[in-house]
Amino acid sequence: MTAELHVLTAGYAAGRVASTVVLVRDEGRAIVVDPGMVAHRGKILDPLAALGVATSEVGDVVFSHHHPDHTLNAALFERARFHDFWAIYEDDTWTDRPADGFQVSPSVRLMATPGHSAQDITTLVDTADGLVACTHLWWSEQGPAIDPRAEDQVALDRSRMALLELEPALIVPGHGAPFRPGALERG
Repeated sequence: MTAELHVLTAGYAAGRVASTVVLVRDEGRAIVVDPGMVAHRGKILDPLAALGVATSEVGDVVFSHHHPDHTLNAALFERARFHDFWAIYEDDTWTDRPADGFQVSPSVRLMATPGHSAQDITTLVDTADGLVACTHLWWSEQGPAIDPRAEDQVALDRSRMALLELEPALIVPGHGAPFRPGALERG
């Protein structure tokens, strides 16, 4: 089984900040990853509409971590269940569960990747083109190699190595366009 992945908006972090926002379609489910800060909500809503997805059809939202630049627009998806590093939140129900290995849908699973924050997770998506990792282990293809906001750079480096061992075909970073990980060091 493979999912379809669309970058709704590629983020940036230079003077101004926006998160990279992703839509995943898998087995009839619509999943949004990191609906955070963008210049205006149309940067999320317009690409969704162009893909024929209404906000009410989004069943899951994944937060890579709880910084506002990755969560600010979560309320756009009023019918979704929300995933973070330790729980699922739906309406007034909080269900504890570790994220590592959690299967959101048949082709989408979560991986604990601490470093930027202790609570970081990566969304792993099996696509026809290979494994895609939506992650904040890198801000963009250009780096930075040393994360200036990392809570634990050593943990971040370990998480980077663990992710690269999975040999993803594509990395969708927290604040940039997707890139192929070929040039990244594997440790």
